[in-house]
Amino acid sequence: MKPIILASTSPRRKQILAQSGLLFKAVSSNYEEDMTLKLKPLDLAKHLSKGKVLSIVKKYPNHIIIGADTFIALKEELLGKPLTIKKARQSLKKISGKAVSVITGFTIIDTGTKKSFSKACVTKVFIKKLSTQEIENYIKTNEPLDKAGAFAIQGLGAVIVKKIEGDYLNVMGLPLYELAQALRKFDVKIL
Repeated sequence: MKPIILASTSPRRKQILAQSGLLFKAVSSNYEEDMTLKLKPLDLAKHLSKGKVLSIVKKYPNHIIIGADTFIALKEELLGKPLTIKKARQSLKKISGKAVSVITGFTIIDTGTKKSFSKACVTKVFIKKLSTQEIENYIKTNEPLDKAGAFAIQGLGAVIVKKIEGDYLNVMGLPLYELAQALRKFDVKIL
């Protein structure tokens, strides 16, 4: 089997891929995500994940590279990582009491054969109605700052999630079931 590279340094993506039992190396892609591209959300997720892979493809000949990108869709608006307290507050106010779509796109490229595959997965997440105090208390933890949509389902953000429809790991950033199915096309079998 060819060596596997995860084009991400996200602790969550590394944890999820490690769960599969695959041996891999995680590297930063340094790809500049452009959330303003005029693409449909599922196409944008695939485009951004492919960009991450393509940004490192020349460094890893004869490898299998996996890239992923996650963001939140609230009707027509896309919410990525807020990065600032002000933007986190805005995002949490927007998603309060709403159902949002968490979209993760992933791309796999075999740099030896040039074979590639991209897919986008959607999980619906229902957020409880948040009081101003709950928003402020959550922001004080700093957890929302580097999470798509300003919440982490695997952390304290779990207390604001009423329910989900779809893949839990997709919300964390890597839909392992769908990824495992896709890896079979590259002769990588997890089970």
